[in-house]
Amino acid sequence: MQETAQQYIQRILGYVEGQDAIKVQKATAGKLKKLIQGLTPKQLKWKPEPGKWSVAEILAHLADAEIVGSWRMRLIAGASGTTVQPYDQDVWASLFQYGKRDAKQSLEVFRVLRENNLEMLKALPRESWDKFGMHAERGKETITHVVRMFAGHDTNHVKQIEGIAAQLKKKRK
Repeated sequence: MQETAQQYIQRILGYVEGQDAIKVQKATAGKLKKLIQGLTPKQLKWKPEPGKWSVAEILAHLADAEIVGSWRMRLIAGASGTTVQPYDQDVWASLFQYGKRDAKQSLEVFRVLRENNLEMLKALPRESWDKFGMHAERGKETITHVVRMFAGHDTNHVKQIEGIAAQLKKKRK
């Protein structure tokens, strides 16, 4: 059974409860780089089970999600109350061929986009963090909330990649 929007929000925010969302985001690219060090291109494209993403697909998703987050935060900052559209990550994964993407290149794209977004957030006046968009599926989301969601999203995918890397190590033995 697929989780509801509210269940998704609770799960993702649960990953970063009590943590500084900006610090989590700053650390993500480095964690990912360490996790994929030493993995071959074949291992990076290995799927842990049918219907699950490979490390390469997760990294391509993170790069594209960073574009989405960048646009959403800028949209909200410039026009509080605006409608925020969802997207279907599985359609994007298929359409944009995440499985064929170079994992290390996706990680580099993610890193650069993340640094850019963190700089934007640093420059954003504190009062702007309360501006909000109306997400078509999840409802009202302030910039503060979006930042926390992206930190939780990072943690979710770091954990997935840790799990895949552990499975790959077991397979080698």
